[in-house]
Amino acid sequence: MKYNHVLCLYPYLESSNSTMGFFPPTGLEYIAASLEGLVDKLTLIDLRQEEEFNDLVKLNEFISQEIDLVCISITWDNQFNEVCNLINKLNKDVPLIVGGQKATEDWEGVFSLCPEVDIIVRGEGEKTIQEIVKEKPKEEILGISYRRNGEIVHNPNRPLFPVEDIPFPNRRLRRSQYRFSLNGRKITATSFDTVLSARGCPFQCKFCTFTINPLGQKRDYSARSPKSVIEELKNISADIILFSDDNFFTDIKRSEEICDLIIEHKINKRFIAQTRLEIAKYPHILEKAVGAGFKVLLTGIESPHNRILEQLNKGFTQEEIRSSFKVIKKYDMIIHGYFIFGNITETEEEMLYISEFAKEIQLDAITLNKLRIEKYSPLRKLAQETLGYHITDSGALFSDTYSHADLKKIGKKLRFSFYTPQRFMKLFIKCIRIKLFTKKEIVLLLISLPTVIYALLKRDIKKKRLKETLWRLFSIKLKKTLS
Repeated sequence: MKYNHVLCLYPYLESSNSTMGFFPPTGLEYIAASLEGLVDKLTLIDLRQEEEFNDLVKLNEFISQEIDLVCISITWDNQFNEVCNLINKLNKDVPLIVGGQKATEDWEGVFSLCPEVDIIVRGEGEKTIQEIVKEKPKEEILGISYRRNGEIVHNPNRPLFPVEDIPFPNRRLRRSQYRFSLNGRKITATSFDTVLSARGCPFQCKFCTFTINPLGQKRDYSARSPKSVIEELKNISADIILFSDDNFFTDIKRSEEICDLIIEHKINKRFIAQTRLEIAKYPHILEKAVGAGFKVLLTGIESPHNRILEQLNKGFTQEEIRSSFKVIKKYDMIIHGYFIFGNITETEEEMLYISEFAKEIQLDAITLNKLRIEKYSPLRKLAQETLGYHITDSGALFSDTYSHADLKKIGKKLRFSFYTPQRFMKLFIKCIRIKLFTKKEIVLLLISLPTVIYALLKRDIKKKRLKETLWRLFSIKLKKTLS
């Protein structure tokens, strides 16, 4: 066995994504799981959690003394240059392999900025990394790019394989728990984890490239067996678990069986899942989901306008959205809606209606995203052919009518219109009622409130605005008390 001790390194500091620091590096953990049994020892280091190894000297000492292969996940645009600088400062005597979303789509940038990188693993890398450590000749390994005689060689893409064939992460490799945080500050004692029970999606929404990897390969829906999912859940200690499937309820019979097995095996967790409106057609599944501990549903709505919904190929209308939420809101879960603004030919008036529509259908929370046009997006042709629209190299869409700055202002208007003090109060009360958080967790959350306020201030929310919001919240509570 050539490789005795392999390091899987997540190279991002907390500041690389201030609101997502509590998400485990699941993609890298799948790579680590695929290496088990093929190498003598594995270490997984997440620099967001390991302040000790933020010291480059200590990190290099550890690599020099222990490691004979380093696998690095380059996932985000954020801090790409900083990550490359870190890679260039690592011990040059140890082979470096990188993979991840960003590395796949910008292999040229990685090779240019990181002369010491030996191999880039493109796309899903679980099978690829196994062949690398087994020392299969490079020219025979699908899905990699590498240097040969001063030139870059790209082997053919690796076909996508069933998700059931992929071992799920070994969480014993983690060196700390993941807890909710904001700007690097832990704000609750609640531990968090993610489970991937399926990959891919059978729907054809035109804005979505989650099911199309950076190589342009469409990931067809592929699900693990309910038994396999339950086995993984039994080994998770976290309080709250997110099913990171594109749509947990794609296969209704399968999702029902998982809910039944969660109840049967008395897996006492709180679950978050993504879904589509079609779940409203199955109220008995919603009832079972509540019984199994599902506390939050994340729903892709995208737009309240029929012409935009048709443009995005969502497969439903505004009227169907309204009727679906009349059913969904009956069940004791936090209902969260995703919306896209800045769509092609969308007016400011249409964009600003999003927050009003979200209130009308009684959503508890929303997320607002500007439309992005990725490399293989089905909307790319429409955007290129529509007069006055432009796509940046990073995929951001803007127009002669609505610049990046204009869209940013519209986004702020939408957020402030929806997230009023009353909204936060209602959301907080509902979280208590449905027991999303325990009493102890709520107390600790309240204690950490100053930390949350500090984090918000660091994110450039004006102090004046924050003071006004807090005062309005206090005034409303006082009026209710006096009445």
